[in-house]
Amino acid sequence: MQENVIEIHDLHVNFFIQNQRVTSFKDFVMKLGLISPFESKHILKGVNLNIKRGECFALMGRNGSGKSTLLRTIAGIITPASGHMTIRGRIAPMLSIGSGLEPELSGYDNIKILATLMGMNGQELKDATAFVEDFSELTPSDLKMQVKRYSAGMMARLGFSVSVAQTPDILIVDEALSVGDIGFQEKCAHRINEIKKSGCTIVYVSHSLTELKRICTHGACLVDGKVAISGEIDTVAAYYDKLFH
Repeated sequence: MQENVIEIHDLHVNFFIQNQRVTSFKDFVMKLGLISPFESKHILKGVNLNIKRGECFALMGRNGSGKSTLLRTIAGIITPASGHMTIRGRIAPMLSIGSGLEPELSGYDNIKILATLMGMNGQELKDATAFVEDFSELTPSDLKMQVKRYSAGMMARLGFSVSVAQTPDILIVDEALSVGDIGFQEKCAHRINEIKKSGCTIVYVSHSLTELKRICTHGACLVDGKVAISGEIDTVAAYYDKLFH
């Protein structure tokens, strides 16, 4: 029986957003400070989910359902308000374009930082840099340039290349392949298939059902911050499709 590489139990995540009743410091003073300028918004509401080792798992849901928040929580970027989460293995997150990149630093500096955060050092870091130079097709001149001067496509190339420079235990992909030319998208799909064959667990978010059904075997659909259904990809995809009809 396959081991669960990700176990999530009763996970809750809250964000603080501006209270619409307090739109300025003057409002805050006039209300004698009795109403907070911020209010808590409940994003994930008791999520329970198990993902097995080697599984290609799709996360579906309408915009605002909590998919990206869940991915960022799994990646350790967001701290949950409550609940339990167990992650077994090293995670390589490929999130939204530019996420995790330091705009004031060069491409080379970003490679070093991201690779180090993923646990690479010494020869691994050198190998990762060489891989990114080749795979991303960014020139040495590009990689010496500050990332804030990159186009969205260049950021996608850099971010994805670092994420897949080594074969991770868990690869998280959030709509990251929707930017870039067709040639690079095909190159990324081929690399994901290589990682998939190696036994890596993949958690994948995309609004393309065709893409999800091609890559994934199982999945879950989030509705209003909760897991509405979890199971085989065709069943979950059919449920998700009905949300729009």
